[in-house]
Amino acid sequence: MLEDGRLTEIHLERKKTRSVVGSVFKGRVSRILPGMQAAFVDIGLARDAFLFAGDVREALSAIDDLSDADPQTKEFPPVSAPPIEEVLTAAQELIVQVVKAPLPNKGARITTEITLPGRYLVFVPTVASNGISRRLQEAEERERLREILEKLDADEGGLIVRTAGEGKQLEDFEQDLVVLRGKWREITERAKTAQAPSLLHAEEGLALRFIRDRFTAEIEELLVDGTEAYDEIVSYSRSLGHGLGNRVRLWDEEGTLFEQLGIEREIDAALRSKVWLRSGGYIVINPTEALVAIDVNTGRFVGGKDLETTVRQTNLEAVEEIVRQIRLRDLSGIIVIDLIDMTEAENREVVFAALERELEKDRAKHQVLNLSEFGLVELTRKRSRENLSRLLTRPCPTCEGSGRIRSLSTICLRLRREILARANRLGDRRLVVCVHSEVLRSLESEQHDILDELREALGEQLVLEADSSLHEEEYYIAEA
Repeated sequence: MLEDGRLTEIHLERKKTRSVVGSVFKGRVSRILPGMQAAFVDIGLARDAFLFAGDVREALSAIDDLSDADPQTKEFPPVSAPPIEEVLTAAQELIVQVVKAPLPNKGARITTEITLPGRYLVFVPTVASNGISRRLQEAEERERLREILEKLDADEGGLIVRTAGEGKQLEDFEQDLVVLRGKWREITERAKTAQAPSLLHAEEGLALRFIRDRFTAEIEELLVDGTEAYDEIVSYSRSLGHGLGNRVRLWDEEGTLFEQLGIEREIDAALRSKVWLRSGGYIVINPTEALVAIDVNTGRFVGGKDLETTVRQTNLEAVEEIVRQIRLRDLSGIIVIDLIDMTEAENREVVFAALERELEKDRAKHQVLNLSEFGLVELTRKRSRENLSRLLTRPCPTCEGSGRIRSLSTICLRLRREILARANRLGDRRLVVCVHSEVLRSLESEQHDILDELREALGEQLVLEADSSLHEEEYYIAEA
């Protein structure tokens, strides 16, 4: 997704590892954890899925209107749930839907509250109540849509009007609802005969999901590289009847689409921790196990008037880029932004307001706290899939993902301790030490005092050999 020519979102799916988010399974409870008020459910994936007590449909009370969230927190009131051990039993079978993708060290998160998205509606078969997307804020339009929802056949389940439903008429919603209810009937019929664990319904592939969920009048042009994907997208787009099929264009120019538009370069940049700003300042993004820390620095930008103005300009430019990077990298969980300190309250308010405006462009559910006295902004962002780094990279086999390895001086000192510990029990034998060539170079130059000490202690009994195929931290010591 490009906005003003700059990459703001990238969604990736490979055929062999298709996303399971949105897919419906028949699962079997494998273990109940009263202490965590959760259960592990076998749905046929590599790891058991995780089901919280609050995500078990029987434990939820009805919500009168899914659009009536608290205007300040944008959250619904908490719903009490009975203890999970009273709701589920071991080996119990149930229909569940994946809401968060599995991670390498964590199973998928699931819910028994199934939601089936269409073009204009989301059908919620287990909730007998209706709602309207929060993104539709005009009071008159919301009232019109509520009237349409009352006219729709509501024999079972609830309905949520999606953003794409703005301005649509009753017949548009009726067509959508027929398809969604038919899909739910197919799922329940399969569930009657399927053996748990098994897949009951797979979500559409990435391209078609994007057309269904994101292809609106706001998209000026949709470029497709590849005739097979192009034909599939055009056909599906026409079947939706939204009149946007003429905005789909097959890329037939020289070179690949991603290369010509600079997307490959942007993806490479999104995998680095440092991001330069146009002014010469920069931000540093450091994901950790607990949170994502983002630091803002003036860098080469020295401004032209005074320090406060320079800091304000850097922070304003930074918040725009930070939100773009959050969306692009799909960062989630707790995110802490360390802005450059501003002494004037007015400047802090301007920068925070700019951050909130940028966050409005983000479709992911988020909550942001005001700027603290230490110049920190804390926000949370909902995760539904793996972030870009996890999708495109793997832990470094050299540093094992830490991003650091021991220094040469540290390796030399460690080597010294082990060699001297063996020196007293050598007898007439020799000690053959095989090290990386860089370690040997360091011993013969800047760490020569360590080598002099070892040769004085062992003399001809010490034999050093270099092997560039070794990891720098690796060495072998053998007695011969």
